[in-house]
Amino acid sequence: MLKAHSRLLEHLTLAFDLCLIAVCWVSAYAVRFHLMRVTDVPPFRDYALQLVPILLVWGFAFRAFDLYRPSRLGSHFSEWLDVAKASTLGVLVLVAIMTFAFRGYDYSRLVIAGFWVQSIVAVSFSRAVFRELLRFARRRGYNQRYAIVVGGGEPAVEVLRVLRRRPDVGIRVLGLLSDKAETPGGDAPRLGGLEDVRAVLDRQQVDIVFIALPHSESGHLTTVLNEIGDDPVAIHFVPDVFGLASLRGGVEEFESIPFIHLRESPLYGWNRVAKRVLDLVVGGGALVLAAPAMLAIAVLLKLASPGPVLYRQERMGLDGRPFQMLKFRTMRVDAERETGPVWARPNDSRRTRLGAFLRRFSLDELPQLWNVLRGEMSLVGPRPERPSFVEEFRRRVPGYMLRHKVKAGITGWAQINGWRGQTSIEKRIEYDLFYIERWSLGFDLQILCLTFWFGFRNRNAY
Repeated sequence: MLKAHSRLLEHLTLAFDLCLIAVCWVSAYAVRFHLMRVTDVPPFRDYALQLVPILLVWGFAFRAFDLYRPSRLGSHFSEWLDVAKASTLGVLVLVAIMTFAFRGYDYSRLVIAGFWVQSIVAVSFSRAVFRELLRFARRRGYNQRYAIVVGGGEPAVEVLRVLRRRPDVGIRVLGLLSDKAETPGGDAPRLGGLEDVRAVLDRQQVDIVFIALPHSESGHLTTVLNEIGDDPVAIHFVPDVFGLASLRGGVEEFESIPFIHLRESPLYGWNRVAKRVLDLVVGGGALVLAAPAMLAIAVLLKLASPGPVLYRQERMGLDGRPFQMLKFRTMRVDAERETGPVWARPNDSRRTRLGAFLRRFSLDELPQLWNVLRGEMSLVGPRPERPSFVEEFRRRVPGYMLRHKVKAGITGWAQINGWRGQTSIEKRIEYDLFYIERWSLGFDLQILCLTFWFGFRNRNAY
């Protein structure tokens, strides 16, 4: 019965989509020749001839991209992307048909382009509205599918937690099958052990089986699949990566092979381009605005103490690669001759008088804008450390090196929350990894705004 309803819904959705496509074609013609000023309006019957190939081509394209599969766990964006791909394929085929089968007709390129855009927008919008209506109904108990969760431990806990939080997907968990006596998830009853899968499927109406076995029970996967057999249920496998993924894990398909990323930088593709553009635009503008102050500081440093104005110090950046970080010199030239590499301390005697002022207000960091423009640093990111300190922290703090999966920054989430200087390195890493896990362009802008809002003065800057 459910399958019959699904097929009916699929046919109705396809029919509605094709009606929308036909309306978009007529609309594109009307916009081009009736809303825009033209002297010669071609007859509509020439364009009406294309409705038959359009409906055939778009019907094939929508099915080819599997736009009518059940997608309770899918996203609006992935569906929009599939609609865009299908419509683009449809337009390419349509142009080919017009070129070879309708040589005697002259079709407007603006009509075709407008139709392409309208078809994507109209179908995507109608599907988004339809999905929201379905979610509204599911939250009220309609259009439900029934599921069981096979397995225990953290994977099962996560599945139950997510489904409990998202009643709009319309998946009701009947219970859990686990060899453990204590069932995670609270309100999900234990229906039996792993060997009871077949009995539960025979006894109850089950539409979906979530297999969420922990590592300790991964050897039972084949047994569970054999127990399910050819039962017409949807099967979703949830791998136990929760204890393995350490940084922005994800799943990607390459040549039909699913790859599970356990550790990945957030800055790839367009994310990397967007962050670089932000660094160049904001960093370049900041360097121009700060140039008079930097010139004044350079003159004062030259007059106040002997030695170079700029201080170059090796730091560790993206992927553990070293670079020369620039700072205004705030200590005497031989500051580390006796001590070696050490952190600055309160009332550090190695500082010059002007240097103490510059460090207190972080003005010694201004030359790092040049590191940003050169691509060695970013405006926002974990603060870079000296290689000698990195080796020490790497031994002390688990996961320390993960902070090098993004470029080092002039300011960062840890710094604006007070974790700077001689503060807890563990807390600093915690904040750095929080930033990397949740990176977005908006998060970068938020940190920059907070940096300017609170000012550059920091009680832990010595």
